[in-house]
Amino acid sequence: MPVVALFAAVLLLGVADSMINSYIVLFGADEAGLTPIRIGVWSSVFAIAGMTISWWLGRRFDRRPARRYAVVVILLGAAGYLVLPRVTSFPVLLLMAATVLGAMGAAFPQLFTLARAVLGEGAAGQRSAPLLRTAWSLAWAGGPLLGALVLSRGGYDALMQMAAAVFVLCALVVLTVPRPGPVTTVHPAPGGTPVLLTASVTLFFTAMFAGSLALPLFVTRALDQGPAAVGVLYSVCAAVEVVATLGLAAVPERVSQRTLILGGFGSFVCYFAVTVVSTGMPMLVAGQVLRGVGIAVVGAAGIRYFQDLLAPATGRATTLFSNATTAGLLVSGVLAGVAVDRFGYRTTLLLCGVTAALGAVAFALGTPAAERLRRPVVHSGRSSDG
Repeated sequence: MPVVALFAAVLLLGVADSMINSYIVLFGADEAGLTPIRIGVWSSVFAIAGMTISWWLGRRFDRRPARRYAVVVILLGAAGYLVLPRVTSFPVLLLMAATVLGAMGAAFPQLFTLARAVLGEGAAGQRSAPLLRTAWSLAWAGGPLLGALVLSRGGYDALMQMAAAVFVLCALVVLTVPRPGPVTTVHPAPGGTPVLLTASVTLFFTAMFAGSLALPLFVTRALDQGPAAVGVLYSVCAAVEVVATLGLAAVPERVSQRTLILGGFGSFVCYFAVTVVSTGMPMLVAGQVLRGVGIAVVGAAGIRYFQDLLAPATGRATTLFSNATTAGLLVSGVLAGVAVDRFGYRTTLLLCGVTAALGAVAFALGTPAAERLRRPVVHSGRSSDG
């Protein structure tokens, strides 16, 4: 079944991605000898390259759907990570981040785009985003632990080799997915970008990433909990996220996606509110339940909403959502660092809640106008294009 292969591909991609990205900063500092500023520049080049390549491939996919885009970027990334442990030159590291490593950033939206193209615009296609998002959450629940085990036994060489092998396996699995067919429409897809909706996603993920930076410091320094408490909290969030994402696939089609996503925003705002007033682990754990629900709903239903809204331009829609997420990551680090330094942990978390609330407002205001741009779509067929 195509959905099984797609689920496996996203799971493998997520395992390899989490193995690498959980320790890439430490690699830069310990092995490549990069200063914090250079690590920041390197990370930014990664993100910008990923956004650019994702945008380009998303447009290409809409014109000529194919599996090869995902396969090529995954294999490029695998080759890059095999070479990476032997590189210490900062200019070369930047060049790799802008090309072979940055290309890996396009793999995630390409797999979600491929799923929608192969499974079609019916119920199966609409449920593909929650199902694949579940695979991604499962991968990130176990991938960092696997990476830690490999790193402790074989160092960064072994870590990169293991991740590269998983990436290659992922590419092979993608080749078992049926070839997508050309998409035909009664009317052309809407040409305008849903600016407010895109801004809402960026605001949501800015709050998420900034909160992830502030929360461990708040828990360990302001509430005097041990470092292990942070791991417990993130494990609770990951478990809830998996269950909630699976639940999304079972939500009846008659339920408004707009209402569902606004509920996800609301759950995320409540997470920050509960966390800010927390004095111990019980309330912190309750907050992580709300956080897991919010991330699951906005992360999975959000992709599906963008795909529905901009259909049949599935590549453009998925890339737009993915790049909005990456944009949130780009701006969150600096903003969170400044906020923690100037205002403290609790106020930073409160500001994250305000940012998420602004995202909810942007989504609520942006959906009516954006939905008026929708056009009727005729289902896609199959072709021999690879």
